[in-house]
Amino acid sequence: MSAEVVPSEFTIKPNPNPMPEDERLQAFQSLGFGTLFSDHMAVIHWNVVKGWHSAEVTARGPFAIDPAAAVLHYAQEIFEGMKAYRTGEGKVVLFRPDENARRFNESAKRMAMPEIPQELFLGAIDHLVKADAKWIPEGEGSLYLRPFMFATEAFLGVRPARDYIFCVIASPVGPYFKGGAKAVKIWVSENYTRAAPGGTGAAKCGGNYAASLIAQQEAVEHGCDQVAFLDAAEHKWVEELGGMNVFFVMDDGSLVTPPLGGTILPGITRNSLLSLLRDQGMTVNERPYSFAEWQADAKSGKLKEAFACGTAAVVAGIGEVKFTQGNFQIGTGETGPVTTKIREQLVSIQRGKSNDPHGWVRTIDGI
Repeated sequence: MSAEVVPSEFTIKPNPNPMPEDERLQAFQSLGFGTLFSDHMAVIHWNVVKGWHSAEVTARGPFAIDPAAAVLHYAQEIFEGMKAYRTGEGKVVLFRPDENARRFNESAKRMAMPEIPQELFLGAIDHLVKADAKWIPEGEGSLYLRPFMFATEAFLGVRPARDYIFCVIASPVGPYFKGGAKAVKIWVSENYTRAAPGGTGAAKCGGNYAASLIAQQEAVEHGCDQVAFLDAAEHKWVEELGGMNVFFVMDDGSLVTPPLGGTILPGITRNSLLSLLRDQGMTVNERPYSFAEWQADAKSGKLKEAFACGTAAVVAGIGEVKFTQGNFQIGTGETGPVTTKIREQLVSIQRGKSNDPHGWVRTIDGI
């Protein structure tokens, strides 16, 4: 599904009632993740006749949708996650936004939704960040950007919708995990699976996350920060966490990460780490890794570190793993040196503090 019409300009409608400055600054003193939102949103409409149209940046607010809107009944919805950073020189930068645009369209194809031209996707991001530049935190914080699209056509019938809204909202954020850089605890789900071959595991759609919530709730009940899923066919192979990919660091200096294959989200952070690690001459094996291996390697000491990665958390060390039959510790139980080094390297590139050998960082001009 594609559209020939692409808006050439965005209409900018400043929010007439922005958050008072003193309230905004007060809120910045205790940033969490995803609970505070900026003043504006970018919105673009699509339908089967007009294609993409009515692009604007306007005051953030509720949508009025019909009770029969297709998203409410058939879950045609996709999203992305990315961040805007303020560098030490005051520039505002994005990290690999072209990859977010590409993955967004891969998700759209899988969910039988219209693809959005990359220049329109990036234009919406740029215009929103310019409108809400003051919402980008200084220091270690960032402005989390959430592009998403959902079906709005009012009908009750099983087919792709003919009307959609694409939107971008923004949220100033601090650390994803409350402990900051502290190693996290993982619960391995043995009763629930995230995705099956032929399913939507490689698409960033809300249904995947909805299906993971009960397992995540189970993880929290066992004192863990995140849930790890095994494959749907054999309940044997480690796939990914509820919202992150996973890496294992071995005693010979090599790393292992589960391979993509339709059931794992192709993380942009994951892809970036693969490049950086291989740039350093490290061997990274993209191969199946079983939960039994994970336990045995941790017990023998072959496994030195493990870490999760994703846009929200960036890189987080895994210190302990729990499951129905017990638990085990990885290495010292703390964030290890390989994890720390690769996280610092990636964050330095993202924030414009160090050399960007792959040209991943994109500056938003005019701020």
